[in-house]
Amino acid sequence: MIKTSMTPALLALSALLLSGCTSSPSAADHDKITADVVKASFQDRGIAKVDRLQQDEANRLCSAADVAGKPLDEKTTKAIEAAELKTVKMPTGGKFLGDWKEGEKIAQSGRGLTWTDKAGDVNGGNCYNCHQMDKKEISFGNLGPSLYNYGKLRGVSDPASAAARPIVEYTWGKLWNSRAYNACSQMPRAGHKGILTEQQIQHVMALLLDPTSPVNQ
Repeated sequence: MIKTSMTPALLALSALLLSGCTSSPSAADHDKITADVVKASFQDRGIAKVDRLQQDEANRLCSAADVAGKPLDEKTTKAIEAAELKTVKMPTGGKFLGDWKEGEKIAQSGRGLTWTDKAGDVNGGNCYNCHQMDKKEISFGNLGPSLYNYGKLRGVSDPASAAARPIVEYTWGKLWNSRAYNACSQMPRAGHKGILTEQQIQHVMALLLDPTSPVNQ
């Protein structure tokens, strides 16, 4: 006789499915069992920990809206954006731009935060995974808008000028925490979640806004 074992989550799921033969499980039952099954399917491995499954309030609300198949209401949207905006930290000493050449390296790198990485390893931004940035780059994603000519199209000829300040601050905030401007944005919250350091964000800022960067050619 072959013996099999089941995790508590799978046992609970089996019980729920069987109960469905005689009654209709509530949405809350489905949500709880699904969460339990997902949690049981993951384990701590290297620097990738199970706590990544824990949703913050913005994630929870946006996920619920996705499941319901309708956008968030305006009041909730504004509340999320206001809360996320408070997390944005402007650069130390007011220096927004670093070296665009370093920014290009960060944009090209998709490494970091996986179980095969070590704690303290330098993360990449993986920007090309979602955006076009350099006209010469032949491989890029289109989940996000093209960023080619990002600064040029916005009239940023001198990022240090007072005229450019609103665009510069917005771009910094967007990189730091994208949900400050779009409640359910899928763009990684690079600064808020510690994916990139302040210096790395300064380099990516230069890639986007420096007139000599290939992004603006």
